[in-house]
Parts: sequence; structure tokens; C-alpha cells
Amino acid sequence: MGMLKRGLLVGLQTTWTLGKIIFPITLIVTILGYTPILGWLAGLLAPVMGWIGLPGEAAIPLVLGNVLNLYAAIGAILTLELTVKEVFILAVMLSFSHNLFVESAVATKVGIRMSVVLAVRIGLALFAAFMINLFWKGGQETAQYGFVSSSGQPEVNGWLDIAWQGVTSATLGILQLAMVVIPLMIVVQIMKERNWLKLVSKAMAPFTKMLGIKENTSTTLASGLLFGLAFGAGVMIQAVKEDGVEKKDLYLVFIFLVACHAVIEDTLIFIPLGIPVWPLLIIRLVTAILLTIAIAYIWNRMDKKQELERKEATYEH
Repeated sequence: MGMLKRGLLVGLQTTWTLGKIIFPITLIVTILGYTPILGWLAGLLAPVMGWIGLPGEAAIPLVLGNVLNLYAAIGAILTLELTVKEVFILAVMLSFSHNLFVESAVATKVGIRMSVVLAVRIGLALFAAFMINLFWKGGQETAQYGFVSSSGQPEVNGWLDIAWQGVTSATLGILQLAMVVIPLMIVVQIMKERNWLKLVSKAMAPFTKMLGIKENTSTTLASGLLFGLAFGAGVMIQAVKEDGVEKKDLYLVFIFLVACHAVIEDTLIFIPLGIPVWPLLIIRLVTAILLTIAIAYIWNRMDKKQELERKEATYEH
């Protein structure tokens, strides 16, 4: 019983934390939608957006998602009329690159360079969007959003109406969020308290091997994958103290997690947008795996080369 209660509390806390962000943003964005401001911002970014197959106004959720978080971005997407392909491209970009300030700050706490994190995340987002736009020809139909299906802007007269419009869509957004977050947090709490994370860590050993990193990083990997960068970083800081994780492994794990973390939550968030979420998850995982393997490979080659050079140098003397 205690576990459920604690999980519920965490769920409510998370909903409250996120709700505090989502509510005002959805409200503000909805209201801004009736002013020229967002149009102006979108206009600035429109030329860039064309490259990745998005209309100018899609710049708004991207800006919001990166400055704030996924929920803010989704709140903004719900106010736009986009095709399934456009929503999918946005979702992929946002799943790689979101909440940049907070999550990059977390990375520096672990001892990873801020510039590395930013380069990886923004680079992946742009690259993925470019590739999807290039290769996927489908998804031309208009996206149907879950609960909040906005068939165009309703007729709105006067500021009061506009504000009310904002309040209702913000409230709906939070209800939807609570329905995902609360059950999720209960499950997470049970996993933590039953020590199932340790089992996950054991199960992941072959996976860490494939990535070219040591097994003592698997708990960090598992928790980051499931619960997010901040949580992974918390585990990571412990692991560096307790399991003596090397700097190289630290970097590799973090590069992996930067590309792919909180996979369950980050993927579920996009369900209300009515896009296929499996491909979203698979794209993230595969990209993170390939990126990490590539960097591990190059790194190991460089290490070997240095070792050879050292040996030759001592041999000559």
C-alpha cells in the first residue's frame, strides 16, 4: 500500500510541477496566437524550416520545446494545423532536442562539456528531420489530435473569449498529462522499491557490451533510458563514486542518454498528437546506438594508436 501511495504522490507532484509550466504556456501561446508576435518569430525561422519540410509556424513549438520542455511544445502543436508528416518530424526533432537549459545543466553536473551535449542534441534533431523529410513520402493528411482536436480556430470575439479558449485548452492539456504521468510514476516507484532496477542492470550487460562500454554503467543506462536524463545523472554521480566509472565510459553513456532517455514517457507524450509513436521510439533508439558505437569505435582506435606511439617511443630509446 505504501508503495502505491508514494507513487501516487510522486505522480501528483510531477503533474503539479509540469502543470505549473504547461498551464501558463498553453494559455499564453493560445492568446499569442491571436496576436502578430508568433507570426513574426515564425517568419524569422521560416527559411530554415523549409529545409526540414516544416512550415514557418512550426518554429514556435521547436523554440518552446527547446527553451522549456516537451509539454510546452505539444501545447503549441495542438494549436497548429499540420499534416501527419509535419507533426511526426516535429516529434522526432523534439524527442532529440528539448529542455536544453535544464538537461544540459544536468550534464555539466556529471562532468560532461555543455558544448558536447548541445552539439549532439541539436545536430541529431536537424539531421533526423532532414532525413525523414527526404525519404518519407507519406503522411500528407491533416493530423487529428487526441482529445483536443481543433478543427481550425473557433470564432472568437473579444479578449475574454480568447482567454477562455486558452484556459480550456490548458486545462485539457493538464488532464491528459495527469492520465499518463500518475500511473507511470506509480510503476516507477514500485520498480525502485522492489529493487527491480538491479535486475534491469544485469539484463542490460550484453547491450552495454555492444555499445562498447563497461558493465558498471548499466544501472545508469537503465535508469536514464527509463526515467530521464536528470534521474540518470543522479545515478551516474553515485556510480562514479561507488563503481569507479571511467571518464570515457561516462562520456559514452551520456552521449547515448542525451540522444535517448526517458523513452517511455517521452514517447507516450506524443500519443495525443495522433502520430505513429513506434517509429519515433525506434528512430531514437537506433540513432543513439549507432552514434555511441561509432564514437566508442573511434575513441578505442585513438587509444590504441596512442599506446602504439608510446611503445614505439620507449622502444627507440
